[in-house]
Amino acid sequence: MEKVIFITGASRGFGKLWTEAFLNRGDKVAATVRNLDSLSDLSKKYGKALLPVQLDVTDRQASFEAVQRAKEHFGRLDVVINNAGYGLFGAVEETSEKEARDQMEANFFGLLWVTQAVLPIMRQQGSGHIIQVSSILGVAVLPVLGLYNASKFAVEGLSETLATEVKGFGIRVTLVEPNGFTTDWSGASAFHTQPMKEYQPVKDGFTAAMGQDIHGIPEATAGAILQLVDSSNPPLRLFLGKMALPMAKQAYTQRLATWEEWNEVAVAAHGK
Repeated sequence: MEKVIFITGASRGFGKLWTEAFLNRGDKVAATVRNLDSLSDLSKKYGKALLPVQLDVTDRQASFEAVQRAKEHFGRLDVVINNAGYGLFGAVEETSEKEARDQMEANFFGLLWVTQAVLPIMRQQGSGHIIQVSSILGVAVLPVLGLYNASKFAVEGLSETLATEVKGFGIRVTLVEPNGFTTDWSGASAFHTQPMKEYQPVKDGFTAAMGQDIHGIPEATAGAILQLVDSSNPPLRLFLGKMALPMAKQAYTQRLATWEEWNEVAVAAHGK
């Protein structure tokens, strides 16, 4: 059975790849972008199966209007994929107030507005699947990506809570957590803070580590996403790529060791 999918950030990268994968197999897609020209090729190829929608997800009212337009156009919304966002590269101390707020507006609040907009529709339907594109950096961190890390940790906490609240309405929630892929996330799509020389050694180390051949092939993710949206029992979390699980295991091993080491202090702080 064909699905109706609403996806944000569909102009490039994962968003466009996944949009075409859905269309190619016969699904209907409402795809949001800032510039409608970025979807002209898919519009010509797939016609009425694609509804291009111009949207800046940081605009709450516009997000609600875009979701309602998609619902009215296709009659229902089976899957919503919050994919819009970008990476801000820079040390925490380097980050300006505007850069910090803009990062959270795009990666966290934009996702929140679209999520809030779709919930009444899915509750009325008694079904739906909300897929939040997080990152392995919402589980483990890398240096010089502090605000990006923070935005994805926020997405993780919000979405795990949401899953407990909406399960009874027949709505499922999945956090998709990719590791690094060869999209332009760290290239043309990225933003950079004004550098401070004190952090150059940290950045050099980060650049050297990221220079290794560890990034996945974006096109290879389409099969996993199709399998996810077709699942009758989708997981709360899904890694994409082979580097994510080792990173998560390392992070949690270190956390557990620290919590165990300081447990006596923690227990004493309970007071009884």
